[in-house]
Amino acid sequence: METVMAQLTGEGDQSKFADAADILLNGGLVAFPTETVYGLGADATNEEAVRDIYRAKGRPSDNPLIVHIGTAGELERYAEDVPETAKKCAEAFWPGPLTLIVTAKPGVFAPSVTAGLDTVGLRMPDHPAALGLLRASGLPVAAPSANTSGKPSPTHAEHVAADMGGKIPYILDGGATGIGIESTVLDLTSRPPAILRPGAVTADMLRPVIGEVDHSAEAADAGENAPRSPGMKYTHYSPEAPVWMIGPDAERIINAISQLHSEGKKVALVAPEGFGASGADWYFPTGRLNDPVSVSAELYASLRACDGTEADIVLAVTVDDAGIGGAVMNRLNKAAGGRRYPG
Repeated sequence: METVMAQLTGEGDQSKFADAADILLNGGLVAFPTETVYGLGADATNEEAVRDIYRAKGRPSDNPLIVHIGTAGELERYAEDVPETAKKCAEAFWPGPLTLIVTAKPGVFAPSVTAGLDTVGLRMPDHPAALGLLRASGLPVAAPSANTSGKPSPTHAEHVAADMGGKIPYILDGGATGIGIESTVLDLTSRPPAILRPGAVTADMLRPVIGEVDHSAEAADAGENAPRSPGMKYTHYSPEAPVWMIGPDAERIINAISQLHSEGKKVALVAPEGFGASGADWYFPTGRLNDPVSVSAELYASLRACDGTEADIVLAVTVDDAGIGGAVMNRLNKAAGGRRYPG
């Protein structure tokens, strides 16, 4: 299959949205940018199209998909008995990087979207390309990240092409994404509402809007049952070489790399700016030290870049877990499987 890369420039974008929408309406897959990462979209009401997402990604079938919608008003169309908390969150944070888990209206979504659950995650993305596609198609669009399952999510169209080229017909190229990590997932069917996956919308931001929020519900292992949110059960965000986390201490990093070199290992370092003199064989900067917002924007691109090296091990420098730093640390923990250097 030939994959078309359609670059968005502002001029003539509507025709590209129309082309992409036509593919979705005919059961095909389209990759598109959001403010978080690139998504791999299909008509959320078409079971065969949704199964194609799982096939293209190599994604476990018990991992539910987030459904993207083009207007906040569609919340009422796709959710059953919409709680007041959902309306408040939509008003405060949509469009934006917040996914709301609500009870799904029966018989609307393809069974594979919800992975057998009675709930669905809905989100209205804050990106002109995503909204342009959604509104051109008029569809609810199921869209996980547009990468091979388990690998770092794509934040550039080139990342999508590397994983999905030849598997999907169309990529909308909107350049680099902004936030760089996936949306916060908030379960509004639990009491109190629970964050199942941290993101740019934090518990401290949610509490003034809806009251108490459980921010400890996110689990590295969802057990034997289908997870209620993407990102809960399986290994994610990992380059080919094993990742180990290490604290942001220059001397400690230099000593660790020296030790690994003495063991005959080649080392890639994923770290904020200022660690280039560490002695690593490859160094991929991830934003500014003590600025987790900039780190989140660059993290996945730097982890992906490690696959272009011959590194035996990737050392990834940790960040403070306040604010969005908690989401960054969540992704680093998943990429490393919880490993810290030294073990």
